[in-house]
Amino acid sequence: MAFKLPRTIRLDSSDSFAFEHAAEPGEWAVSGAFAFLNEPPEGITGRRRQAFANGFLGVGTFGWSTLVTVAKAGEADVEGVVAALARHFMEMYGAPDMVSARHAAVEEVRFAASLCDKPVNTLLAVERRFDEAGQIKESVRVIEPKRDKDHARIWELVPEDDEEPGETVDLIKLAGLGR
Repeated sequence: MAFKLPRTIRLDSSDSFAFEHAAEPGEWAVSGAFAFLNEPPEGITGRRRQAFANGFLGVGTFGWSTLVTVAKAGEADVEGVVAALARHFMEMYGAPDMVSARHAAVEEVRFAASLCDKPVNTLLAVERRFDEAGQIKESVRVIEPKRDKDHARIWELVPEDDEEPGETVDLIKLAGLGR
């Protein structure tokens, strides 16, 4: 059976600077909001605040990613994410036992899968904040590609108006290197 889960993506190097620990591109990801549940809002500062406000948690390095893409996942992938999260809950958050840790991991993966009700390769971003009661509020949005009619997509070749078919340019002559 095929599932869809978020997968980290890195379009530039900004995650390396924004977060204390950046996820590697291509990791399966979850929301990661659980990482901030026991912290007071005023205690989350600096790069940790950036992870809180705009990060998905990569399940592999347990680093943060600004963007994820919707990706197909097989049963083995889903089981791997659940197992890694359960171990993480035991080691980092003191889950009382593996059964409890696994239950929490399954719920986290279910929530991550619920974010992926879009076509494969859809880019997603997360925004988190604390509400007036100190509860975490999270929203996920689709990053739509810009479709400016005045600009070509970066992989399209558009001929110039004054370009003649078959015209050639002698770069050596132009550079003054000709003999």
